[in-house]
Amino acid sequence: MRDWPDLYLMRHGQTEWNAVGRMQGHRDSPLTALGRVQAAKQADIMAPVLASAAPPALCASPLGRAVATAEIVFAGRRFATDERFREISVGEFEGRTRAELEACYPALFAESWLGWYDRAPGGERLSDLRGRVTEALSALAGPTAIVCHGITLRMIRLVVLGWPDTRLEEMEVRQGAVHLMRGGRHEMLV
Repeated sequence: MRDWPDLYLMRHGQTEWNAVGRMQGHRDSPLTALGRVQAAKQADIMAPVLASAAPPALCASPLGRAVATAEIVFAGRRFATDERFREISVGEFEGRTRAELEACYPALFAESWLGWYDRAPGGERLSDLRGRVTEALSALAGPTAIVCHGITLRMIRLVVLGWPDTRLEEMEVRQGAVHLMRGGRHEMLV
């Protein structure tokens, strides 16, 4: 297994679309009041890390919800954005609610909670997400704090742990938490 740098991984705060179960993918919606509170909690967790003698590099997905979260978490510090950390595209499912998709595609959603991400019509495949995330991680020069998205964060963890895509559903992700990847292990900081 590869020796990856320490990673401080954060999912963006709750958005208006998250609150109503609408699929975002590459589309966007603003943070809710709760989403801003969640980002502030991440900022509190990250404050001693960012104030340390050797703080991590700072990066975010360029999608608006991740940038808005990063602006709160990184407390005015400059950060890079990287397209490779944006959320998986769910193609024709973007903008639709999970409830309406389950009604239209019952077989697709009956198999597993997250497996449908790999088969959304016109969407990105998990293997493509893995490829771009691996490329982005391989370019990191050292410890990095990254604000991204639920499926992307799960995939980063799979890559770092050397696990296959079939274990995607084992990856718990919480808004408002920081997922620390260090020495091939995961720790959720809440």
